[in-house]
Amino acid sequence: MKILVVEDEPQMRMGLVKNMKFEGYEVDESGDGIEGLEKIQTNDYDMIILDIMLPGMSGFDICRKTREAGNMAPIIMLTARGEEIDRILGLELGADDYITKPFSLRELLTRIKVILRRCGNGMSSEAAKIGNLNINFSACTVFDPGGEKVPMTYREFEILKYLWNNRNKTVSRDDLLSNVWGDNEIVTPRTIDNFISRLRHKIEKNPEYPEIILTFHKVGYKLVI
Repeated sequence: MKILVVEDEPQMRMGLVKNMKFEGYEVDESGDGIEGLEKIQTNDYDMIILDIMLPGMSGFDICRKTREAGNMAPIIMLTARGEEIDRILGLELGADDYITKPFSLRELLTRIKVILRRCGNGMSSEAAKIGNLNINFSACTVFDPGGEKVPMTYREFEILKYLWNNRNKTVSRDDLLSNVWGDNEIVTPRTIDNFISRLRHKIEKNPEYPEIILTFHKVGYKLVI
């Protein structure tokens, strides 16, 4: 597994790289936003650890440009303590997770392992057909009827999988928050709504008039199969 660490503070970057290599990961690094984006555009990474405050280009811009380019590698953003808006914005731009500074290295390594374990096994046959899309949840792959791969982030997969496991049942936003993000209190209902909107644009024939992921006002969402 290959991880890119984009962090401008040399001591922190060195510590992250050293410990990730000790865990057996192949690790690339950058202390500059522009260089970090260039590395993302020219290499295949299984995960990106991305600081927000970077010289050259912010982590927000890197995350946005990465997703716009169709790169769905999991992104964990490093945010300053107390900057709630940073965490929310990062998630809305397509980041899969965040961790606040100062953080426990063990916690970060655990989150990395969980995400890579769930999206790293391409041999699984846990498959579903939703609309015209063929989905393998464990392999984190989606293909359209023509066999073209549809880009989807790790967190989008987790939401869709929860809806699939509860298909034809209405699930609340609180259900999604607790089962997809756990006890992460910074994730808001608005964040859930934004993820649902992105999923609809990938699944529905007409996202403005959804037929597969339905909204029930003040109640939640239902995946209709």
